[in-house]
Amino acid sequence: MVEKSGGDLKSIFSKYTSGKPEMDGKTFFKMFKDCGLVDKKLTQTVIDLTFTKFAEKGVKRMKYDQFLKGIAECATKKGVSEADLKAKITASGGPAYKGTKADAVKWHDDKALYTGCLLYTSPSPRD
Repeated sequence: MVEKSGGDLKSIFSKYTSGKPEMDGKTFFKMFKDCGLVDKKLTQTVIDLTFTKFAEKGVKRMKYDQFLKGIAECATKKGVSEADLKAKITASGGPAYKGTKADAVKWHDDKALYTGCLLYTSPSPRD
């Protein structure tokens, strides 16, 4: 069962890195934030220091084996088992993309309210 979890973790790593073999610090933190693991014990500073500890010097990116060491370190800092932390990460399913949607603006969206020159210059304002 550990191998299956590792395989799932490998696919999560791949999703966060868009298939690249290395992960940067921003993405490492985003993964923890998306999984809801950031709290008072596991802060952004702790995650950044853990990343710096295990990332290659001068490259500022970590490979999958370094990523696993970073996960183990973060589990220790958070006070949970490594298996529990890996389970939460794999349960997330990958990156969460959050965007915003514009609010409705009645003067723009309702074409029946168009006035002035826009009423005559628009190709079909009454559609």
